[in-house]
Amino acid sequence: MSKPRAVLGLAEEDNRTLSRREADNLLMARFLEALTRNDAVEVAKILRTTSIDIDTVLDVEDSDMILSSYKQGYWLPSYKLETSWAMGLHVCMMYNALESAIVLLQNGAAVNRKPNGKTPLHVACTVSNSLDCWKSMGKENQDTPLHTAARYGMPELVAYYIAHGADINAINGYTETPLITAAFWAMDIRERTYSSDHHLVCRILLDHNASLHLYEEDKKTALHKACWNCDHVLIQMLLEAGAKTNAMDINGCAAIQYLLKVTQIRPWAIPERCYQLLLNYGAARVYPPQFHKVLQACHEYPRAVEVMVNSYEHIKYTKKWRAAIPEAVYERCRNFYDSLFAVCTNNPRTLQHLARCAIRAAMSNRCELGVQHLLLPSSVKKYLLLEPVGIIY
Repeated sequence: MSKPRAVLGLAEEDNRTLSRREADNLLMARFLEALTRNDAVEVAKILRTTSIDIDTVLDVEDSDMILSSYKQGYWLPSYKLETSWAMGLHVCMMYNALESAIVLLQNGAAVNRKPNGKTPLHVACTVSNSLDCWKSMGKENQDTPLHTAARYGMPELVAYYIAHGADINAINGYTETPLITAAFWAMDIRERTYSSDHHLVCRILLDHNASLHLYEEDKKTALHKACWNCDHVLIQMLLEAGAKTNAMDINGCAAIQYLLKVTQIRPWAIPERCYQLLLNYGAARVYPPQFHKVLQACHEYPRAVEVMVNSYEHIKYTKKWRAAIPEAVYERCRNFYDSLFAVCTNNPRTLQHLARCAIRAAMSNRCELGVQHLLLPSSVKKYLLLEPVGIIY
């Protein structure tokens, strides 16, 4: 009797699986239909009352290949694709569905994914009337087309607008320039990644003399934005172009303060490289009596602490230092923190370290590039540039 019961159970499970699949397909069809007819009320209702993924990939009729970047006959010359994969925003661009697009954006839809080789902005450029849809979504911030292309990481479109006379330092409603906008949106907080497309946008803007020293309404520059993202690639790009490390925002915070604020919440970043770059380009160090705040922000990242400590000729620990390090972290990184406390006493640092500090002081904000021109072994250059090694001596 057990075998028929087992077989029956499998059949019931298969039926339930089939029913779930059918229900999912019906839901996606309902979602797609609402998007194509620009029924924003229905789109919002579906997102609110069902478990549909806002970025679900849909199979959309696309005989003209508006959604796909793949050319007809690339693999099979006589074969033509009739459908393409797309997400909700792509469909909105295809059908110029502004109201539905706004609903999707307000609910966190991804703007740069390419299920069939094109982002939503690519689709908007393909369908001319949808460019008006895309521009309309930037009107709330008074974005120029260049701001919109910078925000969504579209280097080809940025280059196109610049070639046709766009004001590279135009400001939007928040007084952001396109460079500031691109710097901020270079991090995808959901994916925990940095966008190479946004980096390329920044490179193009800088190559066309975008100002590094303009700031938005809170006086944050592009460097502040890059530091808020803990984006070492962009930080290096901006510093090499001449960004000022000690420019302060409306609250008196320089770029390094922004790094300290976010180090704990950017676990995918490389914070030690960010601190190293800022210090090598002349960033003011944290006031020594406040160094315990560095430990509060960076205790999970000993290499970042090492970079910061080694920027001082001498610094003495206080009881606040140990209190800033959670016991579990201290036990896990005991060798490093024991070396930190052993070195940061009343005794002077080693002659080698003092020589490093003297050379760095002479080079001031030119350390990162100046050290590379010294006729020294690479290991010594790394030492001068505060390359962390995992222990302090």
